[in-house]
Amino acid sequence: MKIWFTKISSILLALLVLFSTLSFTVEKHYCGDYLVSVSYFGNGEDCSGEVGEEDCDDPEVIKKKNCCKDEIEQVQGQDDLKNTAEKFDIQKQQFVVAFLSSYYNLFVESCKQTNTNEFYSPPNLDLDLQVLHEVYII
Repeated sequence: MKIWFTKISSILLALLVLFSTLSFTVEKHYCGDYLVSVSYFGNGEDCSGEVGEEDCDDPEVIKKKNCCKDEIEQVQGQDDLKNTAEKFDIQKQQFVVAFLSSYYNLFVESCKQTNTNEFYSPPNLDLDLQVLHEVYII
């Protein structure tokens, strides 16, 4: 259970860093009131041929009717990730290594002790000691 939790949390943190630094642009091309194309990579398609004989990308038509327009939305990611490893001197590194090794050893299972008397056979008794000393358990 602990291993699964560690793996899942490390994957989620890696995805968090990835998506917090991700930035992209969405371009939308409108002809009139209709959305013609949406592009995440590169330029969107123009509306030539769909308006009819007039081309929306033609400068004269744009001045007359203002039928085509482009919308660009930019989603900016985080650019300034702090790198604190530069301030991590040798004393702090030694402390972290000592702390982690002692913390890890708290949860390590101790070795199973072997039973040294497992194959021991007691010696044969020549005399019955209870009868010899006249000690009886009542």
